[in-house]
Amino acid sequence: MKTVVNTPQGTVLRTVDEPGPRAADEALVAVRAFSVNRGELALLAARTADWRPGQDVAGVVTEAAADGSGPAPGTRVVAQVEQGGWAETVPVPTDRLAVLPDEVGVDQAAALPLAGLTALRTLRLLPGGLLGRRVLVTGAAGGVGRFLTELAAVGGARVTAVAKARHDKELLELGADSVVPSVWDADPGQDLVAESVGGDSLAGALKAIAPGGTIAVIGTSSGEKTPVDVYDFIGHEGARLVSYLSYAHPEPPAADLALLVGLVAAGRLHPTLARTADWTRLSEVLADLRERRFSGKAVLTVG
Repeated sequence: MKTVVNTPQGTVLRTVDEPGPRAADEALVAVRAFSVNRGELALLAARTADWRPGQDVAGVVTEAAADGSGPAPGTRVVAQVEQGGWAETVPVPTDRLAVLPDEVGVDQAAALPLAGLTALRTLRLLPGGLLGRRVLVTGAAGGVGRFLTELAAVGGARVTAVAKARHDKELLELGADSVVPSVWDADPGQDLVAESVGGDSLAGALKAIAPGGTIAVIGTSSGEKTPVDVYDFIGHEGARLVSYLSYAHPEPPAADLALLVGLVAAGRLHPTLARTADWTRLSEVLADLRERRFSGKAVLTVG
Protein backbone atom coordinates (compact mmCIF):
# COMPACT_ATOMS: atom_id res chain seq x y z
CA MET A 1 0.00 0.00 0.00
CA LYS A 2 0.97 3.67 -0.20
CA THR A 3 1.48 5.86 2.85
CA VAL A 4 2.78 9.35 3.64
CA VAL A 5 6.23 9.33 5.21
CA ASN A 6 7.85 12.44 6.68
CA THR A 7 11.52 12.96 5.83
CA PRO A 8 14.04 15.80 6.26
CA GLN A 9 13.03 16.92 2.75
CA GLY A 10 9.31 16.93 3.57
CA THR A 11 6.42 14.49 3.10
CA VAL A 12 6.64 11.81 0.41
CA LEU A 13 4.39 8.97 -0.75
CA ARG A 14 6.04 5.60 -0.23
CA THR A 15 4.98 1.99 -0.85
CA VAL A 16 5.10 -0.21 2.26
CA ASP A 17 3.73 -3.59 3.34
CA GLU A 18 0.01 -3.82 3.99
CA PRO A 19 -0.71 -3.46 7.72
CA GLY A 20 -2.55 -6.01 9.80
CA PRO A 21 -4.43 -5.69 13.09
CA ARG A 22 -2.05 -5.38 16.04
CA ALA A 23 -4.66 -6.42 18.61
CA ALA A 24 -7.98 -8.28 18.72
CA ASP A 25 -9.94 -5.03 19.08
CA GLU A 26 -8.50 -3.43 15.94
CA ALA A 27 -10.32 -3.16 12.62
CA LEU A 28 -8.64 -2.41 9.30
CA VAL A 29 -9.94 0.71 7.58
CA ALA A 30 -9.41 1.67 3.94
CA VAL A 31 -8.88 5.42 4.17
CA ARG A 32 -10.94 7.50 1.77
CA ALA A 33 -10.17 10.94 3.24
CA PHE A 34 -8.08 12.49 5.99
CA SER A 35 -7.71 16.00 7.39
CA VAL A 36 -4.71 18.06 8.42
CA ASN A 37 -4.57 19.90 11.73
CA ARG A 38 -2.43 22.97 12.38
CA GLY A 39 -0.86 21.28 15.38
CA GLU A 40 0.49 18.57 13.08
CA LEU A 41 2.74 21.13 11.40
CA ALA A 42 4.91 21.24 14.53
CA LEU A 43 5.04 17.43 14.62
CA LEU A 44 6.13 17.33 10.97
CA ALA A 45 8.92 19.79 11.75
CA ALA A 46 10.13 17.71 14.69
CA ARG A 47 9.67 14.12 13.46
CA THR A 48 11.60 13.80 10.22
CA ALA A 49 13.05 10.28 10.56
CA ASP A 50 10.55 8.49 8.30
CA TRP A 51 7.68 9.21 10.67
CA ARG A 52 4.20 8.28 9.39
CA PRO A 53 1.78 11.09 10.36
CA GLY A 54 -2.01 11.33 10.44
CA GLN A 55 -4.75 11.31 13.08
CA ASP A 56 -8.10 12.21 11.46
CA VAL A 57 -9.40 9.63 8.97
CA ALA A 58 -12.63 8.45 7.38
CA GLY A 59 -13.14 5.42 5.19
CA VAL A 60 -14.50 1.87 4.98
CA VAL A 61 -13.88 -1.14 7.21
CA THR A 62 -12.15 -3.90 5.22
CA GLU A 63 -11.52 -6.31 8.11
CA ALA A 64 -13.58 -6.41 11.29
CA ALA A 65 -11.98 -6.61 14.73
CA ALA A 66 -11.35 -10.20 15.76
CA ASP A 67 -13.08 -9.74 19.12
CA GLY A 68 -16.34 -8.70 17.43
CA SER A 69 -16.35 -5.28 19.11
CA GLY A 70 -16.64 -3.16 15.98
CA PRO A 71 -18.57 -2.79 12.71
CA ALA A 72 -18.63 -5.29 9.87
CA PRO A 73 -16.60 -5.02 6.65
CA GLY A 74 -18.10 -2.52 4.23
CA THR A 75 -19.18 -0.13 7.00
CA ARG A 76 -18.22 3.53 6.54
CA VAL A 77 -16.50 4.97 9.62
CA VAL A 78 -14.69 8.00 10.99
CA ALA A 79 -11.75 7.53 13.34
CA GLN A 80 -9.03 9.23 15.32
CA VAL A 81 -5.76 7.29 15.33
CA GLU A 82 -2.47 8.01 17.08
CA GLN A 83 -0.41 8.21 13.87
CA GLY A 84 -0.07 6.64 10.42
CA GLY A 85 -3.50 7.76 9.22
CA TRP A 86 -2.28 9.42 6.02
CA ALA A 87 -2.26 6.09 4.22
CA GLU A 88 -4.39 3.81 2.08
CA THR A 89 -5.06 1.45 5.01
CA VAL A 90 -4.78 1.90 8.78
CA PRO A 91 -5.55 -0.35 11.78
CA VAL A 92 -7.93 1.33 14.24
CA PRO A 93 -9.00 0.27 17.76
CA THR A 94 -12.78 0.04 17.76
CA ASP A 95 -13.09 2.44 20.70
CA ARG A 96 -11.56 5.11 18.45
CA LEU A 97 -14.05 4.93 15.56
CA ALA A 98 -17.72 5.62 14.89
CA VAL A 99 -20.09 4.49 12.14
CA LEU A 100 -21.06 7.15 9.60
CA PRO A 101 -24.75 7.81 8.90
CA ASP A 102 -25.71 7.83 5.22
CA GLU A 103 -26.18 11.62 5.36
CA VAL A 104 -22.51 12.28 6.19
CA GLY A 105 -19.82 12.18 3.50
CA VAL A 106 -16.34 10.87 4.21
CA ASP A 107 -14.84 14.28 3.45
CA GLN A 108 -17.10 15.93 6.05
CA ALA A 109 -16.33 13.18 8.54
CA ALA A 110 -12.57 13.44 8.08
CA ALA A 111 -12.73 17.08 9.22
CA LEU A 112 -14.30 16.14 12.56
CA PRO A 113 -12.04 14.16 14.89
CA LEU A 114 -9.36 16.34 16.48
CA ALA A 115 -11.01 19.73 15.90
CA GLY A 116 -14.53 18.56 16.70
CA LEU A 117 -13.50 16.62 19.79
CA THR A 118 -11.45 19.57 21.04
CA ALA A 119 -14.44 21.90 20.67
CA LEU A 120 -16.96 19.50 22.21
CA ARG A 121 -14.82 18.64 25.20
CA THR A 122 -13.73 22.23 25.78
CA LEU A 123 -17.35 23.33 26.09
CA ARG A 124 -17.90 20.63 28.72
CA LEU A 125 -15.38 22.43 30.93
CA LEU A 126 -18.08 25.00 31.75
CA PRO A 127 -19.86 23.83 34.91
CA GLY A 128 -23.64 23.83 34.70
CA GLY A 129 -24.01 23.51 30.94
CA LEU A 130 -24.34 26.03 28.11
CA LEU A 131 -27.98 27.08 28.08
CA GLY A 132 -28.21 30.85 28.50
CA ARG A 133 -24.50 31.20 29.27
CA ARG A 134 -22.08 33.63 27.61
CA VAL A 135 -19.24 32.06 25.61
CA LEU A 136 -16.35 33.90 23.97
CA VAL A 137 -14.40 32.09 21.23
CA THR A 138 -11.03 33.44 20.09
CA GLY A 139 -9.57 32.26 16.78
CA ALA A 140 -13.16 31.62 15.75
CA ALA A 141 -12.43 31.44 12.01
CA GLY A 142 -10.19 28.39 12.41
CA GLY A 143 -11.19 24.74 12.31
CA VAL A 144 -11.63 24.37 16.07
CA GLY A 145 -13.09 27.88 16.44
CA ARG A 146 -15.89 27.21 13.96
CA PHE A 147 -16.86 24.01 15.75
CA LEU A 148 -16.74 25.82 19.09
CA THR A 149 -18.99 28.58 17.77
CA GLU A 150 -21.61 26.27 16.32
CA LEU A 151 -21.62 23.70 19.13
CA ALA A 152 -21.92 26.44 21.77
CA ALA A 153 -24.84 27.96 19.86
CA VAL A 154 -26.51 24.55 19.49
CA GLY A 155 -26.18 24.16 23.26
CA GLY A 156 -28.06 27.41 23.85
CA ALA A 157 -25.14 29.73 24.64
CA ARG A 158 -24.84 33.36 23.60
CA VAL A 159 -21.66 33.29 21.56
CA THR A 160 -19.22 36.10 20.82
CA ALA A 161 -16.74 35.12 18.10
CA VAL A 162 -13.38 36.83 17.66
CA ALA A 163 -12.33 36.98 14.00
CA LYS A 164 -11.50 39.34 11.17
CA ALA A 165 -14.40 41.20 9.58
CA ARG A 166 -14.37 39.06 6.43
CA HIS A 167 -15.60 36.11 8.52
CA ASP A 168 -18.58 37.92 10.08
CA LYS A 169 -21.25 36.49 7.79
CA GLU A 170 -20.22 32.85 8.04
CA LEU A 171 -19.76 32.94 11.82
CA LEU A 172 -23.15 34.58 12.31
CA GLU A 173 -24.63 31.84 10.14
CA LEU A 174 -22.99 29.27 12.43
CA GLY A 175 -24.88 30.78 15.35
CA ALA A 176 -22.66 33.51 16.80
CA ASP A 177 -24.62 36.38 18.34
CA SER A 178 -21.85 38.81 17.49
CA VAL A 179 -18.40 38.91 15.88
CA VAL A 180 -15.69 41.25 17.16
CA PRO A 181 -12.21 41.94 15.74
CA SER A 182 -10.39 41.56 19.05
CA VAL A 183 -10.96 39.91 22.40
CA TRP A 184 -10.60 43.39 23.90
CA ASP A 185 -13.78 44.41 22.03
CA ALA A 186 -15.88 41.69 23.65
CA ASP A 187 -18.31 42.51 26.43
CA PRO A 188 -17.12 41.61 29.92
CA GLY A 189 -18.88 38.98 32.00
CA GLN A 190 -18.18 35.93 29.82
CA ASP A 191 -18.88 32.60 31.52
CA LEU A 192 -16.44 30.68 29.31
CA VAL A 193 -13.59 31.90 27.13
CA ALA A 194 -12.22 29.30 24.71
CA GLU A 195 -8.77 30.78 24.10
CA SER A 196 -6.54 29.47 21.31
CA VAL A 197 -4.35 32.44 20.36
CA GLY A 198 -2.20 33.30 23.39
CA GLY A 199 -0.21 36.46 23.99
CA ASP A 200 -2.34 39.60 24.05
CA SER A 201 -5.46 37.55 23.35
CA LEU A 202 -5.11 35.61 26.60
CA ALA A 203 -4.50 38.87 28.47
CA GLY A 204 -7.78 40.17 27.03
CA ALA A 205 -9.55 36.98 28.08
CA LEU A 206 -8.58 37.71 31.69
CA LYS A 207 -10.40 41.04 31.42
CA ALA A 208 -13.48 39.53 29.77
CA ILE A 209 -14.11 36.63 32.13
CA ALA A 210 -16.97 36.79 34.64
CA PRO A 211 -16.44 36.10 38.34
CA GLY A 212 -16.50 32.33 38.69
CA GLY A 213 -16.03 31.87 34.95
CA THR A 214 -13.65 29.55 33.11
CA ILE A 215 -10.86 30.41 30.69
CA ALA A 216 -9.94 27.28 28.73
CA VAL A 217 -6.55 27.60 27.04
CA ILE A 218 -6.56 25.21 24.07
CA GLY A 219 -3.67 26.61 22.03
CA THR A 220 -1.25 29.44 21.35
CA SER A 221 -1.43 30.00 17.61
CA SER A 222 0.32 33.38 17.93
CA GLY A 223 3.36 31.74 19.54
CA GLU A 224 3.43 34.58 22.08
CA LYS A 225 3.61 34.18 25.84
CA THR A 226 1.31 36.01 28.27
CA PRO A 227 2.54 37.36 31.61
CA VAL A 228 -0.15 36.61 34.20
CA ASP A 229 -0.37 38.34 37.56
CA VAL A 230 -2.69 37.54 40.44
CA TYR A 231 -3.93 41.13 40.31
CA ASP A 232 -5.29 40.47 36.80
CA PHE A 233 -8.09 38.57 38.54
CA ILE A 234 -9.27 41.52 40.64
CA GLY A 235 -12.93 41.98 39.73
CA HIS A 236 -12.99 38.45 38.33
CA GLU A 237 -12.87 36.58 41.62
CA GLY A 238 -13.40 32.85 41.47
CA ALA A 239 -12.49 32.68 37.77
CA ARG A 240 -10.30 29.75 36.83
CA LEU A 241 -7.67 29.32 34.15
CA VAL A 242 -7.40 25.77 32.80
CA SER A 243 -5.50 24.17 29.94
CA TYR A 244 -7.00 21.53 27.72
CA LEU A 245 -5.17 19.33 25.21
CA SER A 246 -7.53 17.11 23.23
CA TYR A 247 -5.02 14.34 22.52
CA ALA A 248 -4.43 13.92 26.27
CA HIS A 249 -8.12 13.30 27.04
CA PRO A 250 -8.42 10.07 29.05
CA GLU A 251 -11.62 8.78 27.41
CA PRO A 252 -11.55 7.00 24.01
CA PRO A 253 -13.24 9.12 21.35
CA ALA A 254 -15.78 6.67 19.89
CA ALA A 255 -18.85 7.94 21.76
CA ASP A 256 -18.09 11.60 21.11
CA LEU A 257 -17.30 10.93 17.45
CA ALA A 258 -20.73 9.28 17.17
CA LEU A 259 -22.30 12.36 18.76
CA LEU A 260 -20.51 14.69 16.32
CA VAL A 261 -21.45 12.75 13.18
CA GLY A 262 -25.01 12.55 14.46
CA LEU A 263 -25.14 16.34 14.70
CA VAL A 264 -23.78 16.62 11.15
CA ALA A 265 -26.39 14.14 9.90
CA ALA A 266 -29.13 16.16 11.59
CA GLY A 267 -27.94 19.40 9.96
CA ARG A 268 -26.94 20.94 13.29
CA LEU A 269 -23.17 20.92 12.76
CA HIS A 270 -21.46 21.98 9.55
CA PRO A 271 -17.77 21.17 8.98
CA THR A 272 -16.14 23.97 6.98
CA LEU A 273 -14.03 22.38 4.24
CA ALA A 274 -11.82 25.28 3.28
CA ARG A 275 -9.53 23.17 1.10
CA THR A 276 -10.18 19.78 -0.51
CA ALA A 277 -7.58 18.10 -2.70
CA ASP A 278 -6.18 14.73 -3.73
CA TRP A 279 -3.56 13.49 -1.28
CA THR A 280 -0.87 13.72 -3.96
CA ARG A 281 -1.10 17.51 -3.37
CA LEU A 282 -0.39 17.21 0.36
CA SER A 283 2.84 19.24 0.26
CA GLU A 284 1.01 22.13 -1.42
CA VAL A 285 -1.80 22.05 1.13
CA LEU A 286 0.67 21.92 4.04
CA ALA A 287 2.47 24.98 2.65
CA ASP A 288 -0.82 26.88 2.36
CA LEU A 289 -1.73 25.89 5.92
CA ARG A 290 1.63 27.16 7.22
CA GLU A 291 1.14 30.48 5.43
CA ARG A 292 -2.49 30.75 6.66
CA ARG A 293 -3.84 31.04 3.12
CA PHE A 294 -7.20 29.59 4.18
CA SER A 295 -9.40 29.38 7.28
CA GLY A 296 -11.17 26.18 8.23
CA LYS A 297 -10.28 22.55 7.61
CA ALA A 298 -8.12 20.99 4.90
CA VAL A 299 -9.23 17.54 3.70
CA LEU A 300 -7.24 15.24 1.42
CA THR A 301 -8.98 12.46 -0.53
CA VAL A 302 -7.38 9.06 -1.11
CA GLY A 303 -8.06 7.06 -4.27
